[in-house]
Amino acid sequence: MYRIAVIPGDGTGPEVVREGVKVLEAAAEVCGFDYQADFFDFGGERYLRTGLTLTDEELEQLRSYDAIFLGAIGHPDVRPGILEQGILLKIRFGLDQYINLRPVRLYPGVDCPLKDKGPEDIDFVVVRENTEGLYAGSGGFLRKGTPHEVAIQESVNTRMGVERCVRYAFEFCRKRNKKKKLTLCGKTNVLTYAWDLWERTFYEVADEYPDVETDYAHVDAICMWFVKNPEWFDVVVTDNMFGDIITDLGAIIQGGMGIAAGGNINPQGTSMFEPIGGSAPKYTGKGVINPLAAICAVQMMLSHLGLEEAAERVERAVMKVCAHDIKSLSAGKMGMSTSEVGDRVVEYVREG
Repeated sequence: MYRIAVIPGDGTGPEVVREGVKVLEAAAEVCGFDYQADFFDFGGERYLRTGLTLTDEELEQLRSYDAIFLGAIGHPDVRPGILEQGILLKIRFGLDQYINLRPVRLYPGVDCPLKDKGPEDIDFVVVRENTEGLYAGSGGFLRKGTPHEVAIQESVNTRMGVERCVRYAFEFCRKRNKKKKLTLCGKTNVLTYAWDLWERTFYEVADEYPDVETDYAHVDAICMWFVKNPEWFDVVVTDNMFGDIITDLGAIIQGGMGIAAGGNINPQGTSMFEPIGGSAPKYTGKGVINPLAAICAVQMMLSHLGLEEAAERVERAVMKVCAHDIKSLSAGKMGMSTSEVGDRVVEYVREG
């Protein structure tokens, strides 16, 4: 029995989560595993009603689950940062989800904005450190609100945090067993302290993985090469901020936010899986949002739980929908409603 905490969240989150749970149910029936889904109302509506984001007791409750399936966090009536820090970052940091895993794969039938690039060219994974760097929240103000105000935001990088991320990336690259090439994305020529630590750690750990080819690229160059030569990449490892930036670029070249999913991973604890497109409040309740990213998040969750047959069925089903059914990945342009896309994925999951 797998226990799944489901957080539909804000905006279109409940709509896409509904379709993801529908697909999860079909996969469980076909592949013969049991699960229990418990729903939690963390998000903007609860905050506006109660003033609560996520309590320490609720965080401990989430720790007891095998995985978390999240829809979206972000409400137009709540000041930016409150929900993100009070829910998303609290879960990531509190449950030590120190890896953000972002597959970037272009499926057949999906339009790619890159000229002359196809599915054979865009198939890589970004491993992003998820609990340190600029997101650690270290810094402060001096003379705030005056003409002489100073704001300091510090990037916190520990040897432990860097090494466990780098080691995860090497292990993932080896297990992925494709090009077996791991690229470190950084900025060693300017950010000399943090990236000296990252670079030294990367090459020290690399000695333990002689079967994995290593490479380095500055983050600005990575942004160019994701567009010009995405086929160069297999697995990319980077810090929290750079990972946040380059994965959005990765989402666009794989077809857009409608297909992009990610995992916040604690290899020894509870991990959380989500579509990365956000709450998209302007589409709320219209039945036009694309649920495939949320369904892909379910696929990642199944794989993480070791349910590979179910994960493969779901991915094949998503690929069939992309190739044969929807006109576009964009909201309102799919040619199908949100629920119709979910129903079609379910049909394909049952067919195999």
